[in-house]
Amino acid sequence: LSVPLDVPYLDEPPTPLHFYRDWVCPNRPCIIRNALKHWSALQKWSLPYLRATVGSTEVSVAVTPDGYADAVRGDRFVMPAERRLPLSYVLDVLEGQAQHPGVLYVQKQCSNLPTELPQLLSDLEPHVPWASEALGKMPDAVNFWLGEAAAVTSLHKDHYENLYCVVSGEKHFLLHPPSDRPFIPYELYTPATYQLTEEGTFKIVDEEAMEKVPWIPLDPLAPDLTQYPCYSQAQALRCTVRAGELLYLPSLWFHHVQQSHGCIAVNFWYDMEYDLKYSYFQLLDSLTKAAVLD
Repeated sequence: LSVPLDVPYLDEPPTPLHFYRDWVCPNRPCIIRNALKHWSALQKWSLPYLRATVGSTEVSVAVTPDGYADAVRGDRFVMPAERRLPLSYVLDVLEGQAQHPGVLYVQKQCSNLPTELPQLLSDLEPHVPWASEALGKMPDAVNFWLGEAAAVTSLHKDHYENLYCVVSGEKHFLLHPPSDRPFIPYELYTPATYQLTEEGTFKIVDEEAMEKVPWIPLDPLAPDLTQYPCYSQAQALRCTVRAGELLYLPSLWFHHVQQSHGCIAVNFWYDMEYDLKYSYFQLLDSLTKAAVLD
């Protein structure tokens, strides 16, 4: 519950002991400078470099009409259309040399860096050594992110310790601690997926076989406090993570993400420990749901 007013900065990576004691155990975020300076990616990775190195490689691309993948639209939880496109084509769109319906975002979160772009692995470390030692494990996934400024990640939480590394450009995070759960609305939605038609328009198609999905309907940038008055009691933290910086985003923290156009980032997901902190959150979640039912 020791929520900071701002996300603090560290000027260098912590030791494994300090990282675990001062940040992981209290479940507090921080931005770490000079943690990536030994990565050659910091000097190399640009749109021209990606074009020359992996331009011909096909990657999974999320396509949406408005930039919001995995978000509530009306009475549906809508997932993006998935397209396999050469990275060079994505770069053409980013640089204004080609047009594609909707908004493109390379954001497939199942270790897409080693599986789809292994040619880039030599430009960075396969994990964050001081974090791996502190957490006692290797990352579950290493993800590559590249997209337009219009691509937005809606407010949600993950069951991972997230080390988010910006290589080029910047990311804008809006954060809520797990203790804000009573003020953040959840509702159940029928899952659906965008489909891109041959005419270049989008239609929403229900996923018949899937169960309803609990998701947050609220947009923290323009919250409807008439519909969700409790959100006024939540305390958002805002931070910008710039090239060469690493955000430690603790497990179960709610986050909403925007980015500069053509931002390139990599994140490492370490599975969280299902310990007393998780039990406390589950208790808070259950009490919140019970209060809503009352």
